[in-house]
Amino acid sequence: MVTINGETQAKDGMLLPDFLQEAGYDSRAVAVEYNGVILAKEDYAATRLKNGDVVEVVCFMGGGC
Repeated sequence: MVTINGETQAKDGMLLPDFLQEAGYDSRAVAVEYNGVILAKEDYAATRLKNGDVVEVVCFMGGGC
C-alpha cells in the first residue's frame, strides 16, 4: 500500500507517470514529494511506487489579484 496525499492506495509496483496519468494529473503542472524529497521531473519515469511509500502531489494553479 502507498499513501498518496494522505490516502492509502494499492498502487505499489506502479510507475509514477502511470499513476499521475491514471489520477488525471498533468505531470507538467505538478510537484511530487516522494518519501520526503521533492522529485526532479526527470526522475519521474524511473520512480516505481513501493509498499510503504508516502507521496504528496501538489498542483500548480494560475491566478492573480
